[in-house]
Amino acid sequence: MTTDNRTEPTALWRPTPERSEAARLTRFHAWAARHHGAPTPAADPEAAYADLHRWSVEQLPEFWSAVTEWFDVRFSTPYETVLAEDAMPGARWFPGATLNYAEQALRASEDPERAAEPAVIGVDERLEPETVTWGTLRARVGSLAAELRRLGVGPGDRVCGYLPNVPEAITALLATAAVGAVWTSCAPDFGARSVLDRFRQVEPVVLITVDGYRYGGKEHDRRGTVAELREELPTLRAVVHVPLLGTPAPEGALEWDDLVSAKVEPVFEQVSFDHPLWVLYSSGTTGLPKAIVQSQGGILVEHLKQLGLQSDVGEGDRFFWYTSTGWMMWNFLVGSLLVGATAITYDGSPGYPDGAAQWRVAELTGATFFGTSAAYITASAKAELHPGRDFDLSRVGCVATTGSPLPPDGFRWIHDEVSPAMWIASVSGGTDVCSCFAGAAPTLPVYVGELQAPSLGVALESWSPAGEPLVDEVGELVVTRPMPSMPVRFWNDADGSRYRESYFEMFPGTWRHGDWTTLTGRNTVIIHGRSDSTLNRQGIRMGSADIYEAVERLPEIRESLVLGIELPDGGYWMPLFVHLADGATLDDDLRDRIKRTLRAELSPRHVPDEVIEVPAVPHTLTGKRLEVPVKRMLQGTPLEKAVNPGSVDDVELLRIYERLARSRTA
Repeated sequence: MTTDNRTEPTALWRPTPERSEAARLTRFHAWAARHHGAPTPAADPEAAYADLHRWSVEQLPEFWSAVTEWFDVRFSTPYETVLAEDAMPGARWFPGATLNYAEQALRASEDPERAAEPAVIGVDERLEPETVTWGTLRARVGSLAAELRRLGVGPGDRVCGYLPNVPEAITALLATAAVGAVWTSCAPDFGARSVLDRFRQVEPVVLITVDGYRYGGKEHDRRGTVAELREELPTLRAVVHVPLLGTPAPEGALEWDDLVSAKVEPVFEQVSFDHPLWVLYSSGTTGLPKAIVQSQGGILVEHLKQLGLQSDVGEGDRFFWYTSTGWMMWNFLVGSLLVGATAITYDGSPGYPDGAAQWRVAELTGATFFGTSAAYITASAKAELHPGRDFDLSRVGCVATTGSPLPPDGFRWIHDEVSPAMWIASVSGGTDVCSCFAGAAPTLPVYVGELQAPSLGVALESWSPAGEPLVDEVGELVVTRPMPSMPVRFWNDADGSRYRESYFEMFPGTWRHGDWTTLTGRNTVIIHGRSDSTLNRQGIRMGSADIYEAVERLPEIRESLVLGIELPDGGYWMPLFVHLADGATLDDDLRDRIKRTLRAELSPRHVPDEVIEVPAVPHTLTGKRLEVPVKRMLQGTPLEKAVNPGSVDDVELLRIYERLARSRTA
């Protein structure tokens, strides 16, 4: 398995010596060397990071102990040891310790000098920021937590939120964590069936919901959906109404304002390190979404490391990541509070009133760290936006992307159109760990098309099918030692079989994530796409992301979907489906240009057998292309067995592939 036709990348950006010296990562390294046996920092930042990373994965207990001390994690009872069971699955972290995630998230509010500073800045399409100070956030969490207790909510009970990315959602999560209950959320653009597929699994006792939301310049009333949720969730004891659109509470519901207005100091339930914090969900493209349970302590220490060290975020920063409450990046956004930063929430369309919406929010709020999707960067480039010229982004120190690999052109566009001095952090992780396997490192250079490095504490490797480590070759992304934020379990998976099958079936005892990756000899990382939808021609495995990057650079192509179909006769069919830009026509000339582009930029093996026009590309509700389900349909699997219709953005788009499959077998 090789990375065909890859040229030596270009370093777009290097931190200045002053910036590298001031990075929290640099200071942590020097401190850990003095107090925890980390290697003495080398003069060369790249060598220093490589040494620190090696120590962090070889000496997991020392590294994670250092993280908890550096960030002054407040254990109400001390831990007996750091890692009692060094196994996957089944790792036991910090046994004996008790703590509370919400207490750590609100620690800045204990400082009288910081109580009046912004903890959360909420923005919607009206661009009228709402500032919630640390003091106000603490008071609201205290009041809501007391009301939850009054309703009988206690440790282990589930509280669900049908909420957009607004300050109220952060308050609800923290109040839930404060009482030791388990949080779970869906965005209000999810339909009733999709929400019920998720919430029914965990049997919630409280539903906190909006009456609607604003998106694309319109108000979207969700009261009918909320009524259906109430009817179909029999375990509910209470419903809390958040009137974003100003409607009165429905009969039997409690008013949000009444629940957050009492002057009550928060009481933080002290729970074990592995006590459930929240339930996240897989995309659910085949069957019910996996209900992924992550722990209070595991998420706390992982997010402290990922935000405070890798992302260099802390007090004085304003952290903005465009996301929804149905995506793990929202939970990561809330994590910025753990390091004393201000969280910026945006409830609105990335394309309203125009494609510059996210850049406008970054300017308006004074964001210092701006996270978005690779797709938004590509869309900004295609729209010929000039953010660095048209907006004051002088406070932004980092533009980060995730969701899919950032193509090389995306790196160059940020460098050229935002700022040549911009730190570009393409990161890759997953809902499964609610963090990053690889990506940001403030002391390292940025190379075109590459993630800067594996994250500290992540024993990331690229493996061959035989389980052999690879360097400068494409392999399976694996993690060979446990991470604290790995799921403690799946909900309703009593024997752990579904958990084991999801990550440990291919390589027992090693986490196989399902991505194709290359670890280079320079300790950088390239993500090529999902390995379970891998293209395999003549024994050469190729990632779909490489094809998308090349094809979607053409102005006529809005989006594409490439599949590799193994045929019953032993043959192989690789179609490329294209969603055209307005006014474009898929004629012989465009087909030829697509094929010439792929042949020249990648290899002859990357040229599809057919190029087929479709009205749009189907996605999961969290924006991922439906490669595997569409592939299964084209291999003859009925739609209802290939995909859970409630997990996709437009099930009618799948009928196209259903008809195509029938026509090919006719």
